[in-house]
Amino acid sequence: MQLSIRMQAVADMVTPGGKVADVGTDHGYVPIYLIEQNKAFHAIAMDVRKGPLARAGENIVRFGCSGRIETRLSDGLERLEPNEADTVIIAGMGGLLTVRILEAGLEVLKTVKECVLQPQSDLDKVRQFLHQHHFCIVQEKMLIDEGKYYTVMRVVHGEESPYTEAEDLYGRHLIDDKSPVLAKYLAGQKNVKEKLLEALYSKDSEKSLKRQQELLHELQMINDTIARMVDENAEQRAD
Repeated sequence: MQLSIRMQAVADMVTPGGKVADVGTDHGYVPIYLIEQNKAFHAIAMDVRKGPLARAGENIVRFGCSGRIETRLSDGLERLEPNEADTVIIAGMGGLLTVRILEAGLEVLKTVKECVLQPQSDLDKVRQFLHQHHFCIVQEKMLIDEGKYYTVMRVVHGEESPYTEAEDLYGRHLIDDKSPVLAKYLAGQKNVKEKLLEALYSKDSEKSLKRQQELLHELQMINDTIARMVDENAEQRAD
């Protein structure tokens, strides 16, 4: 099974040797890959839609994994029982939907060792939710797949020191690890926001002035984050 760059990053973050539940499995590619690579000894491919789940079932049979992967029609984690999974994967969904699924499944998540999450949007809201509910982000990777930026995170039970607003937006681990993909993303965001700000300077409506202030704040966070990453690089070179 060959995965996309994005889904390979998701699969790579799964701790080997456990039971996996893939929420919103779509074609079932990630569970199939994990079983083929012996990174999981059992998997549950879950989806709220019958069509994708049926396609996942066909792929599971085609790749000879029917003895180790079961399909389950489920809205989020609704049909997952306690202790059925060591790892829960939620990938390819919007951040707010990811939060809704996690919130609805908090009880069963108590018996899960880790979650591998890849929200498509609102990453700051996902990170805030995780901290509020005593989850700790222990690993993050940012990547580019077909011209789009994605972030994958591995989450376990635990506490972290409070995140800054910038860390909620961009990821403490990505900043501390000086992710080159994050650096590229920040440079692009800086360019976009500077152009937006320049276009707004000719307008003096209340709405325009408010947006200018928002953009200035966003640019300050971007610049501070870039400086933090560069400064840490400079310190390491000096050592």
